[in-house]
Amino acid sequence: MAKRENEGCPRFATPTTVSPITIEHTGFVDLQVNGFAGIDFNDPGCTPDDLQRALDAIVRTGVTRCLPTLITSSLDRFTACARLIARHPSRVIAGLHMEGPYISPADGARGAHPLEHVAPASRDDFERRQEAAEGRIVLVTLAPEVPGALALIEHLSAAGIRVALGHTVAEPQQIADAVRAGATLSTHLGNGCPLTLPRHPNVIWEQLAADALVASLIVDGHHLPPSTVKVMVRAKSPERTILVTDAVAPAASPPGQYWVSGMRIELDANGRVSKPGSRMLAGSALLMPQAIGNVVRFTDLAIDRVLRMASDQPAAYIGVRPAGRVTMVWDADEHRLTVERVTQMDTNESDPQIHTDEHR
Repeated sequence: MAKRENEGCPRFATPTTVSPITIEHTGFVDLQVNGFAGIDFNDPGCTPDDLQRALDAIVRTGVTRCLPTLITSSLDRFTACARLIARHPSRVIAGLHMEGPYISPADGARGAHPLEHVAPASRDDFERRQEAAEGRIVLVTLAPEVPGALALIEHLSAAGIRVALGHTVAEPQQIADAVRAGATLSTHLGNGCPLTLPRHPNVIWEQLAADALVASLIVDGHHLPPSTVKVMVRAKSPERTILVTDAVAPAASPPGQYWVSGMRIELDANGRVSKPGSRMLAGSALLMPQAIGNVVRFTDLAIDRVLRMASDQPAAYIGVRPAGRVTMVWDADEHRLTVERVTQMDTNESDPQIHTDEHR
C-alpha cells in the first residue's frame, strides 16, 4: 500500500480541528538579519549592550539562531561591525552573513547597497574581512558576473563557506558556472534584481530552474506578491525553500525614520521599509511568525511544512542545530502565528560540519 504524503509526520491540524491551536516546535533560524528593534548591526557605533537587546528581541519572535548580516561597506566599517558581532558570546549568533560588496553595481540589482563600496570579488579582500570577523563568516552573497567571482566561489566552497547568488544581473551561463563552482543558495530570490527584466531568459528563471540552488524568500507581502511566492515555492519545492526576514533596524519598532548602514530609511504604517520619498525597498520589518503565516496563506501549504522552512531547513543549510523550543498559537482562519513562550536550550554539543556537496 502506498504511503501517503507526510504519513508519520506530526500534524497540527486536521479539517475537524478547531482553530486556534497550540503548537510546540523547534526554534526558528534566520539567515539574514541586518538589525532589529531599533538596532543596526551595520552601525560601527553599535555596542555589546545594543546587540544583546536586539538579540533578546529576536528571540521573543521565536528565532533562536540567526546570522547577523553585514551589507556592502568599506573594509574599515565592516571590520568594526564584524568584530563586535564575532566577539559576542550569545549562541543565538550562528555566524555572519556577508552580503556584498561583490555585487552588481547596476541600479535595481544593487538595491540599497552603497555604490561607492561595491567591489570586484577578491580572495585577498575576503580574507581580510574573514580575519576581522574572526572566522565567523559562514555565508557570502555575491553576484556571479563580477570579476573574480568564480574563483572566490571555488575558494569559499572548498573552505566550507556557503555561497549565495544575489544582487545580480547575471546571464544564464554565468549562473550555471557559479553553480558548478559551488554556489548553493539564491539570496532573497525575486529581489535584488532590476525592476524590468527580459521575459525569458532572465536571472529569476535561471535560478528557479537550477536544482542545485536552494531559494531564500522574503515573504512580507511587499518584496514578493502572493502569486509569485506560490509559484516559486512550487518550482523549488517546500523542502528547498528557506524563509528569511531580511530585517533591518525598524523591525519590531514603530513606524518612523531610522538609520541603516549610514542611510536614512522609513518604516510606514503598512510595514514597508524604503528610502524616504522612494518606492525602493531597503530591507524589511518582517517578523518570522508573520512570514510563516503569509506563506500558508499564499500557498495553501500545511503549517507543519512551512514551519520547517523557517527552522530545520535553514539550520541544515548552514550546518547548525536548531536551538530551543517555541510555543505558539496558530489561528488557521486568520493565518496568524503568535509566539507565546520561547525556551532556550543552551547545549555544549558542537554543530555538525557542513559538507560542501550537500544541497547540490
